[in-house]
Amino acid sequence: MQQMGHRSRWVLIACGVASLCLFAGLLISNFVGGETKIERRIERLYALDDPRFMHELGVLLGPPFLPGTKVQALLNGDQIFPPMLAAIRAAQVSITFETYIYWSGDIGRTFAAALAERARQGVKVHVLLDWVGSAKMDDSLVDVMAQAGVQIRRFHPPHWSHLGRLNNRTHRKLLVIDGRVGFTGGVGVASPWTGHAQDPAHWRDTHFEIKGPVVAQMQSVFIDNWIKVTGDVLHGPDYFPALAPAGPAAAQMFSSSPSGGSESMKLMYLLAVTAASRSIDLSAAYFVPDALTQQALVAAMQRGVKLRIIVPGEHIDSETVRKASRATWGPLLAAGAVIAEYRPTMYHCKVMIVDGLLVSVGSTNFDNRSFRLNDEATLNVIDPAFATLQTATFEADLANAQQVTHAQWLARPVDERLQETLATLLDTQL
Repeated sequence: MQQMGHRSRWVLIACGVASLCLFAGLLISNFVGGETKIERRIERLYALDDPRFMHELGVLLGPPFLPGTKVQALLNGDQIFPPMLAAIRAAQVSITFETYIYWSGDIGRTFAAALAERARQGVKVHVLLDWVGSAKMDDSLVDVMAQAGVQIRRFHPPHWSHLGRLNNRTHRKLLVIDGRVGFTGGVGVASPWTGHAQDPAHWRDTHFEIKGPVVAQMQSVFIDNWIKVTGDVLHGPDYFPALAPAGPAAAQMFSSSPSGGSESMKLMYLLAVTAASRSIDLSAAYFVPDALTQQALVAAMQRGVKLRIIVPGEHIDSETVRKASRATWGPLLAAGAVIAEYRPTMYHCKVMIVDGLLVSVGSTNFDNRSFRLNDEATLNVIDPAFATLQTATFEADLANAQQVTHAQWLARPVDERLQETLATLLDTQL
């Protein structure tokens, strides 16, 4: 009996060790990307206006640039939500909608009612919400849509079969109507995005309405995650109609995910920075560049590229991100970068403009979470006229931002520096 007792204790100990190992493995798999990182500086082989840049970006990232794109910028909720809702209400055959944030409140109810109404009229409506990002959404809104016939699913809810992917969220913001009109950018469905950035309760953000052949690529990005969650393949003319040219721009919609191509987003940014010859304007809601990205930005400035970055100021939804961001500014400021903190409200824009030619927009933040942990989607647009308009918007935002000089950065109090150093310990998750 005593021997049996010893055996039982050893069995319990072995089970405990195995459980700890399993837990550690799951923890590591959630907090460390599974793919090999880009570790070497990318060699500059061509300028951004060289046709090889557009060709190789298409080859390396997947979809090619397509001509015939029309892109309309929408600033803040008062300009963003009405066109999105109007497009939903006008849908005839299909609606696909993927978003990270969907909360309760007036705008959440309005979207739910519009999507439900279309489903009742026979439109095929598919809604994919991130489980974490939609945690503040009332079940009643889900019920309204589901009872009307909306196919609504959540991305990576807790389940034993994918515990190793709990830290992989879909951060994509995609709305496609009838396979013909698309919307993407930084906006979630929640009250902070309503209004016109008039106070700290209403955020500054930009979304984009897209028409033309590239909308099919947007649809494909949505269906990629829809298949992962449901196993259903959406196809046919209701989702992929023939699309005529709609505008003068060339555009490419591509995606990244830890389950395949997690480094694509970082590669795109590094290639664009490396190809820049004159200017890089970056609107970054969350800016926490790693050492390799900092080196690429500094190298660009050393060859004469003008770098300007707008980030959130005191109004930010993650003070840890702000501290980790500020810790990285030293080499950039020393090399001549303009870094300015937006003052009126939370700055949630995600736009990069390079050499007055390339504009990159979408859900991607300039940080490790977007580059390696989240599912993201980005639209690259090549069009000087569109880039000019986005530069004007950037400069209007810059006028509402407070520049931080290198001298001011060096003069930070000791306690502030310590807090920033501690925040950088979490930079793989920010």
